[in-house]
Amino acid sequence: MTFKPARLLVLLFAIASIPAFAQNLAVVNGKAIPSSRAELMVKQMTAQGQPDSPQLRGAIKEELINREILMQEADKQGLANSTDVKNQLELARQSIVIRALIADYLKKNPVSDADIKAEYDKFKAQAGDKEYHARHILVDKKEDAEAIIAKLKAGTKFEDLAKQSKDTGSAANGGDLDWATPASFVKPFSDAMVALKKGEVTPTPVQTQFGWHVIKLEDVRPAKVPTLDEVKPQIAEALQQKKLQAYQEQLRAKAKVQ
Repeated sequence: MTFKPARLLVLLFAIASIPAFAQNLAVVNGKAIPSSRAELMVKQMTAQGQPDSPQLRGAIKEELINREILMQEADKQGLANSTDVKNQLELARQSIVIRALIADYLKKNPVSDADIKAEYDKFKAQAGDKEYHARHILVDKKEDAEAIIAKLKAGTKFEDLAKQSKDTGSAANGGDLDWATPASFVKPFSDAMVALKKGEVTPTPVQTQFGWHVIKLEDVRPAKVPTLDEVKPQIAEALQQKKLQAYQEQLRAKAKVQ
């Protein structure tokens, strides 16, 4: 088969025009909607768990066409020129650009497996290898705590006296604090708690910033520390946040704010 020069010229123009049309999703009132905008929405929605499908792409196309129609009408009415809309647009622009900055920073400054392991080892050391099941009674005055200790020595049940505790969260449960590591408590409390033997009560009141405590140790057991794999995502996220906070503080220190 052969083509006449004129027909060949028309065919070549048609082929050359295909990529240009392929770059547009649709044209609304003479204004093109780029396909890249649809691809971005597909990427966002599939990242949220929706499967890429012809139905999804069709729905996105309709959404973008409807948006363009509404935007053109809004522009006709001059709504984009209002101060309120301009401020909202600037805030939205800032959010998008800042997210891009954060993503770029984390990509260039990733949290390493060594960083995560070091943080995990630090967590294990702080948590300790034992868990303690304790009860306590919290009061405002040292004299009140001493009176409670005297009543305990006289045979009054700890659970009954715990009803007067300022710690309303545990008072109704006989002062029960459940199982916890020493790191879960302020230092004066944890120091006194770990010094007790099973079944013992602190011989003198323990003072913290919350008041005066009478502590009873119910039991001790080996700590159930989660494995590195179990807490790795949480540690990685926490380290990322630390990096971002340090980065922001570094930029703030360099900034001239008047």
